Amino acid sequence: LAGTVPEEERCTVERADASLTYSLFLQRFAFSRPVILHGVTDNSAFRALCTREKLLAAFGARPVRLSTANTYSYRKVDVPFQEYVEQLLKPQDPAKLGSDTLYFFGDNNFTEWGPLFQQYVPPPFRIPGTSPAYSFGIAGSGSGVPFHWHGPGFSEVIFGRKRWFLYPPDKTPHFHPNETTLAWLHRTYPALPPAQRPLECTLRPGEVLYFPDRWWHATLNLDTSVFISTFLG
Repeated sequence: LAGTVPEEERCTVERADASLTYSLFLQRFAFSRPVILHGVTDNSAFRALCTREKLLAAFGARPVRLSTANTYSYRKVDVPFQEYVEQLLKPQDPAKLGSDTLYFFGDNNFTEWGPLFQQYVPPPFRIPGTSPAYSFGIAGSGSGVPFHWHGPGFSEVIFGRKRWFLYPPDKTPHFHPNETTLAWLHRTYPALPPAQRPLECTLRPGEVLYFPDRWWHATLNLDTSVFISTFLG
């Protein structure tokens, strides 16, 4: 399956570069629509610490908490990080349900992972009255999380490519809560009329997606990917 998941035909999420000011971010995007930011930070030093070799050397023996890739079971499994990388970090099986797919994202032990996160340069924009919290993840090609929503945040790709699908709060997407994003892309997405298609785009290393409060979103890793999100709570 690796390398066979396609990118979208056309990115429909607006893009902005380092010329975007904080006041324009608040005015145009913070409370209304997503945006992909490029060149607003330089995380080359953080990226150098996130190679397979560096992460295994630093965290290989440490336990990590994996979550199911669906929207209702919330099952958690603890395994050594090295076991996850060497045995579970594989392409998504298209026939597997979300409840049988384990995903490493969030649930980070900040005492253990704190030194790594201190090297990350978050996007320079904030939503008034919120404070940031990091969630770090690594996942195989074809994996991802199905549609869900929560508060606003940013997500940056460190390695690999991650395809995003987004709907505004008033447009609930049609999906089965135990269906993986890969299965949804194959079964439901092709039949959607143009007016019912989500906003979508593929993020590459160094690009950051901002999503506003309560926007529905699902993700699909096109490659083995390393990524970090900054949730604004």
